[in-house]
Amino acid sequence: MAMPLRQSIRVGTYLFEQKVLRKREKFPLIVELEPLFACNLKCEGCGKIQHPAGVLKQRMPVAQAVGAVLESGAPMVSIAGGEPLMHPQIDEIVRQLVARRKYVFLCTNAMLLRKKMEKFKPSPYFAFAVHIDGMRERHDESVAKEGVFDEAVAAIKEAKRRGFRVTTNSTFFNTDTPQTIIEVLNFLNDDLQVDEMMLSPAYAYEKAPDQEHFLGVEQTRELFRKTFAGGNRQRWRLNHSPLFLDFLEGKADFPCTAWAIPNYSLFGWQRPCYLMSDGYVPTYRELIEETDWEKYGRGKDPRCANCMAHCGYEPTAVLATMGSLKESLRAARETVAGNRG
Repeated sequence: MAMPLRQSIRVGTYLFEQKVLRKREKFPLIVELEPLFACNLKCEGCGKIQHPAGVLKQRMPVAQAVGAVLESGAPMVSIAGGEPLMHPQIDEIVRQLVARRKYVFLCTNAMLLRKKMEKFKPSPYFAFAVHIDGMRERHDESVAKEGVFDEAVAAIKEAKRRGFRVTTNSTFFNTDTPQTIIEVLNFLNDDLQVDEMMLSPAYAYEKAPDQEHFLGVEQTRELFRKTFAGGNRQRWRLNHSPLFLDFLEGKADFPCTAWAIPNYSLFGWQRPCYLMSDGYVPTYRELIEETDWEKYGRGKDPRCANCMAHCGYEPTAVLATMGSLKESLRAARETVAGNRG
C-alpha cells in the first residue's frame, strides 16, 4: 500500500479515535464529493451525464461543498462528478479543504488538466487522481473518444514535473484480461511512476449505457488472482489495504460498509452509496441515522449481488485490519515498503 506515511498515520489516528475512544459504530473514512454532474466525455460505464440539462448546468457553491465535508468530519475527500475541472471554482474548493488539512483527491479524465493545472499548488494534502482504464486503444474505447489516453499521459507527466502527487483510478470490465491489466499497471507504475494506483472492478451502475460488460463476483476473483500472480501485487504501488486485495482475489470476504464512504452531490447525501440511489437527505446525520444499512450488500439486496466495489468493501477491510495486530503489522510493512519504493 503506497499511501504516504504522514497520511497513513493521520488516518490511523482518526480510526482509533472514532472506533476506540468515541466508540462510534459508523463514521466516514472518505467523502465522495460531486460538485457537478456535467462532463466533457461520455464514458460507457457511467450514467452521470444522463441527468436533465438543467441539472447538468448546476455547480455546487464552494461553501456548500466545503461545509458538507466538514459536517461529516472525514479526513479524506474524493472530488468527482462529472468532470470536476469544469467547475469554475474547483480550485477554491480544493484550497479551502487543504487549508483544513483534509486529504483531497481530485478525480479527473485529464482532458482539461494541463489547461487548469496552474490554478492549483502542490501539497502533501492534495493529489490529482487521473482515470486510466487501459492502454491507448482500450482506454479511448472506454471513454468513447480518441486521443484521451495520450492527453492523460501528457497531463500526468506535466503534473509530476511540477511537483504534484498523481494517483490513478482504473476500472476493469469482463472484456479485460490479466495481461491487459498487467500492461497498464506496469505502464503506470514503472513508466509514468505515478504515486499510487487504485483498482475498481466494474459494478453494474444502473444508468450506465453499457450494461453487458460488468464483472460478476467469481469473474472478479479469477481476474485479480491471475493478475496479482508472480509478485505483481507486491511490486505495484497500489492504493489499497492488503485485506482489500485479498478480497479481490477471493482470499477473504467482507460485508459492505457503504456508510464509511458517503456520497454528497447537488441532490444532498445519497443513500446508500454513490453507485445506488435510494433517495437523498440534507444532512450527514440523517444519512447515518435514518438509513437501514443492514438491508444492503451481497446476499441482501439483489442490486448488490455482483458488487465488489472499493466504496463498499475497502472500509470493511481497513476496519478489519485495525482489529487485528497481525494485519496491522502487515499493512504497516507494506506502507513502509511502498514509501521506500
